[in-house]
Amino acid sequence: MEPGQVIVLNGTPRSGKSSIAAEIQATFDDTWVNLGVDHSIATTPTQFRPGIGLRPGHERPDLEPIVAALYRALYGSIVVHAKEGISVVVDVGHHQYFSLGEAARILSGTTAWLVGVRCPVDTVMARRQETGMVAPREMVERWEREVHRPGVYDLEVDTSVLSSQECAEEIRGLLGGEPEAFQRLGKGQ
Repeated sequence: MEPGQVIVLNGTPRSGKSSIAAEIQATFDDTWVNLGVDHSIATTPTQFRPGIGLRPGHERPDLEPIVAALYRALYGSIVVHAKEGISVVVDVGHHQYFSLGEAARILSGTTAWLVGVRCPVDTVMARRQETGMVAPREMVERWEREVHRPGVYDLEVDTSVLSSQECAEEIRGLLGGEPEAFQRLGKGQ
């Protein structure tokens, strides 16, 4: 059995990650499951929410210790899926509570690409307004800054310029090639 592939979409909330993940599931060959922040939050006990959706900036220090454990469990599950021949698209927003370097170490031995999902803050703010998820601009700016640190990706897409379908096609171009971002992050680069 061929192992599954992994695509990690890293970006701020409302940057378009979930729409890209849905497009990958709908149009890519093989079985692609989505294991990411929204699904993780739904399975997290209420008292520990938002779990891996915790924003940077020490807003809930009581939750910070559980976030790293939840991320390790998520990435462990991703590895198990890939070993079973199931491809996984992951939509997350990494920051100081769980590094991309740690994700790289867990994903070692899998074929995993890291895609930065970018979107200008003004567009994210407008999307949040449309969905009734209003947030202070400073919070969204902090997310954008922290999530894309250190900025090592196999590919970056901008959802204010490309549709989710176009982003998925750009990502499809990675498949069959050699991923590099997680290897570099695993070595501390």
